[in-house]
Amino acid sequence: MIAISKPVEGALWMALSCFSLTILAALIRHLSFEMDPMLILFFRMVFAQALLLPWLFKHGVRALRTKRLKLHAFRALFTCGAMITSFYAWSMIPLADVTALSFLAPIFATAGAALILRERVRARRWAATIVGFAGAMIILRPGMMTMEPGHWLALAFAGCMACTMLVVKSLSSTEDPVKVVFFVGIFITPVSLVLAIPVWEWPAAHLWIWLLALGPSAVIGHVTFVKALSCADASAILPFDYLRLPSAAVLGFIMFGEVADIWTWVGASVIFASTFYISRREAQIRKQGRA
Repeated sequence: MIAISKPVEGALWMALSCFSLTILAALIRHLSFEMDPMLILFFRMVFAQALLLPWLFKHGVRALRTKRLKLHAFRALFTCGAMITSFYAWSMIPLADVTALSFLAPIFATAGAALILRERVRARRWAATIVGFAGAMIILRPGMMTMEPGHWLALAFAGCMACTMLVVKSLSSTEDPVKVVFFVGIFITPVSLVLAIPVWEWPAAHLWIWLLALGPSAVIGHVTFVKALSCADASAILPFDYLRLPSAAVLGFIMFGEVADIWTWVGASVIFASTFYISRREAQIRKQGRA
């Protein structure tokens, strides 16, 4: 049996995560042509939570004991915002556009860490953050392209994801990753039901196969992402997150006939380069701190 190094193993897990989460986005977009996004959100939460129940049965209710319930609630709040905005965005604009703008999340997180958490952010990381915003402007081209609601929702999605990253950064120091995911389901599933009731319609029979696929694609995508980060530093894993863009472009073309324009690719590359630089700088600072 061939031994695989940890960075290579992490890269493989990250690639699987990218493909799974892109499939999730494609499923949501496909279903949104016949279902309200809030209905899709409810079924996504129910089926994903059901897949996590074996973990709860194995470890028991004691596995949910925590001293950080408020932080779990804040994490669920931001994640719920990310889900709502992304589900609507995926129903309105091409997959590749939402994916490209989602790369802004780590950049928003850097700004939030400095402005909200009062973390020290040096000039080079601020410069990389500004470059990332420039990449977003390349995609959106204000004044040259009409900003659709889907684009604003995609930006809100990135902002909510940035807040989620900041909270998870704190939670991950003490909490089991599966517990964090399970608590999200505990909080968001009833909220998703409340949001779904005003637009409730039982899905047509031919949609159930697509709805059932939401749970596995979501759980696999998130679990493999955590697994990837456990294998190597984020700076080694992050470049493979860019696989989400070509994956989204291919699925968007095959399933919906969408063609990403050159500015989406250029802007996403600029955003991703700045995100990668920020990740590398954080890794270097952590190593210097340990030394």
